[in-house]
Amino acid sequence: MSAEPGTGEPQPNMITRPYRGLSVQDVDIPLIPSRIEALLRSRDIYRRTTFIVLRNGPRAALVAVRPERPGQLFSPVAELRVLSGPTATLWIDEPSADVGNASALAAAALAHRRDGVLAYVVHGRFEHVNFIWRPAPLTVRVTEVVPPHPPKLLAMAEQVIAFDEDLPPVTLALDAVDVRQLMAATPAPHYLLPCRGSGVAASQEVSFLDCHPPYHPDWLLIGCDRSRQFHQHFYGAEPRRVELCPKLRAASLPGARVLTKCCLLERGVQVDGTTAVVPWGANLDEVRTALRALCGLAPADPPALTALASPPALALPGAGR
Repeated sequence: MSAEPGTGEPQPNMITRPYRGLSVQDVDIPLIPSRIEALLRSRDIYRRTTFIVLRNGPRAALVAVRPERPGQLFSPVAELRVLSGPTATLWIDEPSADVGNASALAAAALAHRRDGVLAYVVHGRFEHVNFIWRPAPLTVRVTEVVPPHPPKLLAMAEQVIAFDEDLPPVTLALDAVDVRQLMAATPAPHYLLPCRGSGVAASQEVSFLDCHPPYHPDWLLIGCDRSRQFHQHFYGAEPRRVELCPKLRAASLPGARVLTKCCLLERGVQVDGTTAVVPWGANLDEVRTALRALCGLAPADPPALTALASPPALALPGAGR
């Protein structure tokens, strides 16, 4: 999301994309619109510059600009708009923040939230700087089975948010389907769990379906429909069962953005309204595609490959002699 001068107030969550479009300049003028305009009208700006942060000591202002001749390396300012003055602009030093990442910017901003501030300018990792306008992260609920902690789908979603710079700021909220809570809520003499990855120790009261244990007529399967199918194949009988499927649980969260998984989905991503489903063994690209869909973005295109020109041959001393 970006803005151009004269187009009105920016939308919440706007950042500079890419952040090289933001210039930071130290000045010794009062940060009021008339003095800011007089200063910038007297200077050329780089053709990629779309925003300028002016700093006078601890005070800062944010300005949107447009170059007069964007085809040239530098040109005069064709149009400018002061978006926020010192009372509405906050400079934040956050050395660990990746300022190309909207979620990281929002996290830094919300940790320093102040009434009346519109633009949070973050000085982050590698000495780079970016800003976020009125941060309002989107909440995505990750409906996943636990243990283990953290669950894999949540960890993968965190990876995606950390590197996909197209995403708006996102906050992940775990909606846990806890195997141990389901067991505690439904007492049984013997439990059958889908696999050893459930985080529950094997015992005389607990067996794992993936180990194909001897049949117990009194066991209770804590599992999904795929587990029921396996049980039917192994033992030729329908088990007593408590539903475990996180996809079915997601249906109880109408209107919420939900990322979940289902073992009936072999590959790819299913999107139904505000719910995105990935396979039980999803890869990172599938999780990324699902999160982008929940945020209203198309799947990511691979970066274009540009062939490098061959360097000229070096003329070595004595060559050709």
